[in-house]
Amino acid sequence: MTDPVLDHLLAGRSGFIARLGELVACPSVSTDPAYAAGMAAARDWWRARLTALGFQDAREVSAGGHPAVTARWHGAGPQAPTLLVYGHYDVQPPDPVAAWTSPAFTLASRHGRLFARGVSDDKGPSLLAIETLGAFLAVEGRLPCNVTLLLEGEEEVGSATLAKILVQHREDFAADAALSADGARWRADLPTITIGTRGNTGLELSLRSAVKDLHSGRYGGVVANAAQAMARLLATLHDSDGNIAVAGFRDGMADPTEAERAALAAIPYDVAAHDASTGAAPSGLDSGRFLERLWHQPTLEVNGMWGGYTGPGGKTVIPAEAHAKLSMRLVPGQHPARVLAAVTAHLHAHCPPRTTLEIRTHREGSQATAVPPAHPLLLAAEAALAETTGTVPLRVRMGATLPLTDIVQRVLGLETVMFSFATADEDFHAPDENWRESAIPEGFAAWVALLRRVGGLSPEDFAPYRS
Repeated sequence: MTDPVLDHLLAGRSGFIARLGELVACPSVSTDPAYAAGMAAARDWWRARLTALGFQDAREVSAGGHPAVTARWHGAGPQAPTLLVYGHYDVQPPDPVAAWTSPAFTLASRHGRLFARGVSDDKGPSLLAIETLGAFLAVEGRLPCNVTLLLEGEEEVGSATLAKILVQHREDFAADAALSADGARWRADLPTITIGTRGNTGLELSLRSAVKDLHSGRYGGVVANAAQAMARLLATLHDSDGNIAVAGFRDGMADPTEAERAALAAIPYDVAAHDASTGAAPSGLDSGRFLERLWHQPTLEVNGMWGGYTGPGGKTVIPAEAHAKLSMRLVPGQHPARVLAAVTAHLHAHCPPRTTLEIRTHREGSQATAVPPAHPLLLAAEAALAETTGTVPLRVRMGATLPLTDIVQRVLGLETVMFSFATADEDFHAPDENWRESAIPEGFAAWVALLRRVGGLSPEDFAPYRS
């Protein structure tokens, strides 16, 4: 027996791909002001599409940064639960542009995959989710539950003003749970559902050793070299085995239990294939330890460092300034502010002599989150995946960060379940970002099955999980 809503979606697949082409053609890069027109075009596109699908009050909401787009359909009444369905319309820059096989903002199809910036992270999965909701309205005239939509414009820049938007419009975004179209599947060949994410924070530091660059012959050996000093300072962040050497960095966190380690070891994962795909030296870890490092342990990474002359040829100067960017992925129990304080104290304590240190932080950061194991939306999502794939999904975690999960929990008191049909190997943020065309029918089927299950729940089922 087929589902009429799913039949409607599958019959309109070519139209869905055409609309996705329109959406990715809006170059909505949130980090670069040069793309302001592309950001506005994406918002305009979404407002028009949401209205055409039958949602009410499609509008922009802003708290000083890039606006979000919101709309709603609350026709299921107070006896039905309300979902806050999340996606984002902003994307990363296309650079390096020359590395793309086809233009970054033009949808292309090759070998069963669609290529464009944002097609997989996150315009494709967001459009899939919202078109599924619209199909219920087109076929049945109603949704199984009440829905409020939130399409953020700053996910790729750390959700800088999302908390303020939710605070200022708290009543508009009241719900029983959040359901995210962002978050990505772990693997295409293994049904999984992501139950936890790492947190995130970061800083930028600068070292100065003189008022200007100096001649390396006239001043070498008697004036500190800022670039060399930066290298020494950054080297103190880890010991010789690569372990984080910052006092207080791990405060509050707990190592995985033996039961958690056993569960990690039971997850089938080809570490050698992962190592080979990166072109890096083998990690030397078995699958359990590899996944523990990726999901349950924090990181402290140097994302970039620069100073002195970096152009063609040589230039014999002593750099007066050097700079670096650091990021940290956090696990449950760690708080971004405490981690930043520990790293800042370490950097000041180890600052090389004859240099001055400046540290800048640009965001508050996000805490790690985990969905309660018996949350009704999580159970419904698992059942929907089991129905549509024929396999009970594994519960996995994610080494990356989805700021929404922490922000929605802190501001609205809601848990977030990630239900994305992007996959981790689709080159998010890189040239030739792509999305499997097979994810479209798979996603349609799973979203229809999930929404029907949510329609069988009540707000009281979610009450123990709202704060």
